[in-house]
Amino acid sequence: MTNNIPDISFITICYNGFKDTCELIESLQNKIHSVSYEIIVVDNASHENEAAKIHQLYPTVVAIRSNENSGFSGGNNIGIQVAKGKYIFLINNDTYIESDHIAYLVERLESRPEIGGVSPKIRFAFPPQHIQFAGFTPLSQITLRNHMLGFDCPDDGTFDTPHTTPYLHGAAMIFKREVIEKVGMMPEIFFLYYEELDWSTSMTRAGYELWYDPCCTIFHKESQSTGQLSKLRTYYLTRNRLFYARRNLKGFNRIASIIYQSTVAATKNSLAFILKGRFDLAAAIFYGVNSGLLRPSSDKKSVVSPDK
Repeated sequence: MTNNIPDISFITICYNGFKDTCELIESLQNKIHSVSYEIIVVDNASHENEAAKIHQLYPTVVAIRSNENSGFSGGNNIGIQVAKGKYIFLINNDTYIESDHIAYLVERLESRPEIGGVSPKIRFAFPPQHIQFAGFTPLSQITLRNHMLGFDCPDDGTFDTPHTTPYLHGAAMIFKREVIEKVGMMPEIFFLYYEELDWSTSMTRAGYELWYDPCCTIFHKESQSTGQLSKLRTYYLTRNRLFYARRNLKGFNRIASIIYQSTVAATKNSLAFILKGRFDLAAAIFYGVNSGLLRPSSDKKSVVSPDK
């Protein structure tokens, strides 16, 4: 990596995940030789100063300590502001690679000027290492639900055809620097969940194509940091679907989606949690709807706890 301007800036966020972050750094350093790159780690206010520890272990890594947890989008934006690469690669710290196929993603990006971003194939890290992501389906206009193609399917070649996708995957996405200049950085209003869907929507609205390319594979260790049935997850998913609808839908679809999310979906999900004795999750839905309807949905930081 002797060039002043590297081909790729890898940006990852570390939040109390020192071991995973080190494994990611080492996998990149050990495997990637086809392109020049820099690695940027943003320590998102971990309990310990993990940025200092990473800088000591890996002197070539740019390690930045943030004094506050600014969320997935805010942490990535800190890294983007200092990135020097021609291409920006946002990658979860609980991922790793096993082969040097990153250059194929760059080839896809450069194959046509309309292509703004690419996500690779993502597989679960733990056996049987089935596929996690092979592209997204579009969000439904009213309910705002979609699914990942190939989810939990064996990697048997069925999902080895590159194709356009309406959204990039937040765990691994590479895009041209010009995309940021055109659509801005990742929206920080979401803090957690839906930010990459909103950002991808901004990219396609600006005329870019987004692609899934299976020539490169990333292995993803499922994060347990927020829990599958946590108040945090329930609150932000509830709130951020409303934010997404307010920011991206128009006319009848916008009104119908907001009404559906705040009444039908919220009531159904709350009753389901109450029947399971999870009154805390029902309360998180209430706070999520309240915030999603009343708080500004503009691009600014929003780090309100579901307990407030």
